Amino acid sequence: MIQQLEITLPAYGRGYHLIDSEIAGHLSNLPKTGILHLFLKHTSAALSINENADPSVRDDFESIMNKIVPENQSFYTHTLEGSDDMPAHVKTSLIGPELTIPITNHQLNMGTWQGIYLCEFRNRGGRRKLVVTIYS
Repeated sequence: MIQQLEITLPAYGRGYHLIDSEIAGHLSNLPKTGILHLFLKHTSAALSINENADPSVRDDFESIMNKIVPENQSFYTHTLEGSDDMPAHVKTSLIGPELTIPITNHQLNMGTWQGIYLCEFRNRGGRRKLVVTIYS
């Protein structure tokens, strides 16, 4: 059986944001076993699973990605939407727009310190749409 819904996430500022509770609030009856697939319908934000306890990890992610893919490079040609736009597209390609998470005993089967991040790469990315598909 396949269930699907679309969640509109609130606008977040640039950075790495835990969205576990936002997602869980839309998941009422998970199957005993299955797969949860998340797909972000945007090209300047991404999804990741990582450390959910220490907020400094999210700050470090931002610093590292900005060093790997800096803004205001003279070789960028896609610049009409601002200096954060082209780097946001590259960062999205590096991290990716989707996640797959196992469901076990009606719960997402993630590690103790794992959380789901919305990686917002734009200064003002706006509301983001997330397609949630549950396979059981």
